[in-house]
Amino acid sequence: MSDAQSFLRSTSADYSRWCGAMEVHRRLLDRNPEYAGNRALIENTAFAYERRERIAARQGVIDIPVVVHVVHNTPQQNISDAQIHSQIDVLNQDFRSQNPDVGNVPGVWQELVADPRIEFHLARTDPLGRPTDGITRSQTSNADFDTDDMVKFTLSGGMDAWPADTYLNVWVCLLRRGLLGYAQFPGGAASTDGVVITHTGFGTNGTATAPFDGGRTTTHEVGHWLNLRHIWGDDDEGCSGSDFVADTPNQAGPNLGAPRFPHVTCGNAPDGDMFMNYMDYTDDAAMFMFTEGQVARMDAALDNARQSLTRQAVSV
Repeated sequence: MSDAQSFLRSTSADYSRWCGAMEVHRRLLDRNPEYAGNRALIENTAFAYERRERIAARQGVIDIPVVVHVVHNTPQQNISDAQIHSQIDVLNQDFRSQNPDVGNVPGVWQELVADPRIEFHLARTDPLGRPTDGITRSQTSNADFDTDDMVKFTLSGGMDAWPADTYLNVWVCLLRRGLLGYAQFPGGAASTDGVVITHTGFGTNGTATAPFDGGRTTTHEVGHWLNLRHIWGDDDEGCSGSDFVADTPNQAGPNLGAPRFPHVTCGNAPDGDMFMNYMDYTDDAAMFMFTEGQVARMDAALDNARQSLTRQAVSV
């Protein structure tokens, strides 16, 4: 375990954000040569989009069907429809740059704020073509879950994914170790594709708990699902990592809480870290933007690795 991971886990009681996406990514790289090969191709494509050597094929807004799998051990964890709908509302604001707090982006970066042109709706049709509300509910004997993907399989106490080429699968459960959520980057197995969110960090009402009651954990994890990296580059505060996006400043490591602008690290004065970016670790109320470069990476994913979702969205 790295020093940065140890720090974030040790401070989980103080409400620091911890995302398990890179833990999952590294595990898959170690164990799955096919994933490693897929990732190399996906990154080469992303670089071309981010450098504007290729441009997005789509012209309008993509509307992605979502299925929310609620996996609960206690009645409290069986979150309400209203809590689920509140999360979809947040995604639709954040991925259209229509969130009310986007105006809080410092003036120096206002021109970098970008609209990903992505909307989300709870699925209207299930994999067998039957009407659905886009929500499944499963009671489990498991007290909680981790980044090992057990929540994604009925046989291990979770719920099987719906076809990943048609739906964004979101699992909501109780996660252990202070974990708020994790995602699988494009290029992995369909059976585990999607994002997992702890129920206390999902949506804006019900069991959602401050300071992670603004729905931004899911925004962050869907960002990973669309091939965005953590903004500091996951290099254990070495100032040598990269999120592979040119318009996000280099920064030492994750920011926690709600920093005051500017917060300077890695010689990035005078403006400092872009800690209000959705791909940092700040509190929900302190993150409110994607950049043009990040949107280019999302475009690359939607045009290529996740292209099937753009074809299916209208009918599902």
